[in-house]
Amino acid sequence: MIQKRVGLIGLGEMGMGMARNLLAAGFPLVGLDLRRERGAMLAQAGGAVADSPADIGRASDVAVLMPFDAGQLLDVLQGADGLLAGMRPGGTVIVCATVGPAVMRRAATSLEAKGLRWLDCPVSGGRRVAEAGALGLYAAGPAADIDAQRDVLAAMGGHLLHVGEQAGQGQALKLASLLHYAVNSAGLMEALSLARRARVSDAALREVFGGGGEDDGAGHFRELADHVLSRRFSGTDNQIRYTAKDLDLCLQTGRETGASLRVTDATFELVKAAAERFPDEDKQSLIKLLEG
Repeated sequence: MIQKRVGLIGLGEMGMGMARNLLAAGFPLVGLDLRRERGAMLAQAGGAVADSPADIGRASDVAVLMPFDAGQLLDVLQGADGLLAGMRPGGTVIVCATVGPAVMRRAATSLEAKGLRWLDCPVSGGRRVAEAGALGLYAAGPAADIDAQRDVLAAMGGHLLHVGEQAGQGQALKLASLLHYAVNSAGLMEALSLARRARVSDAALREVFGGGGEDDGAGHFRELADHVLSRRFSGTDNQIRYTAKDLDLCLQTGRETGASLRVTDATFELVKAAAERFPDEDKQSLIKLLEG
């Protein structure tokens, strides 16, 4: 019988999946959400429903926070009915929401002042991943504190990565992964728009971009990241001057077809500047321009 008591604030699409998996793992669970219907769903699943964040603190050894944004996180922690007012020293607060490094550092300072431990642990995945208990966990915090909560973390996630010891490092990695996803998604939309305006068939586009081709690009990005982290800037068969030339052609075609290529235009300006500075190096030399 698991004696560790867990509280969860934020029973949204992902939070409810996390709650159900904590209950399935045998943890006594009390939860809270701004919407009454979400609390009713938790009660139906076998959890208890609290009236305030302070009540969550009083009823929990570990509090998992999954609010919508940074403002809600700070509201949950502060005030007469806030989590800090109710939780006993020695407890642990796991911040699973994406709130940004600065807010996470502020929250960690407030928690430490109350004698509480913290984990900066944003999660990766959507509703179905949360329901399956397979979320990715980007955990920052003292190694001993992460080890102490591995049972709770394992109930919610399928892969735990210890990012570092400092508050905000988990948030920074989560934001970096979101940036990569969002910018490449926007680039994909521009690529599809350009090709369709040039009357390329949807069948051909599905073959190249829809998973039917030999390379979906994932391997390329893994290789490119390895070149950057290993500081290999030449001899990797992707010279930056060719990238600049090709992006210029993309923009020319965009003007001819009327396609809006804002992401491409911004990328071209960066690549062109890097190519002028590192003309004999490869595409990953762009990182030196950004770092400088």
